[in-house]
Amino acid sequence: MLTRRSFAGLASCAICGITDFIATEAFAQGAQPPAAGGVTRKILSQIDGPAPGYTTIIMDVTIEPGVSIPRHTHPGIESSYCMEGGGGELPVEGQPMRIIKAGEAFQIPPETPHAGGKAADTKTRLLINYIVEKDKPISKPA
Repeated sequence: MLTRRSFAGLASCAICGITDFIATEAFAQGAQPPAAGGVTRKILSQIDGPAPGYTTIIMDVTIEPGVSIPRHTHPGIESSYCMEGGGGELPVEGQPMRIIKAGEAFQIPPETPHAGGKAADTKTRLLINYIVEKDKPISKPA
């Protein structure tokens, strides 16, 4: 079972909302999502839980310079950590504009529209942790 301390440690090394893909059955079963539009995603870990009906996914996401991510939502929490690059805008509904910077982390609440800001001028690499409802697409347009 995931304790608060374990979750906080895991959440502190993840970053928010920089994906625009829709989950497929293959993705739900652990297959790697395809690269598309200057964004590469690699699933590092996926496990059922922390509660029935949820899945936890840890993903390495690379966004090429000049690529803007469309505004979207997730059916659960997205926690992110910027491992390298950054400099792009991350608008999150109900929050002040944020500029993504290497070494910083942030979280996006469930079903909160985010992304769609000015793209970064450098390659950005994120470690993203999703805790999302299992039978829903991981992302949908907002």
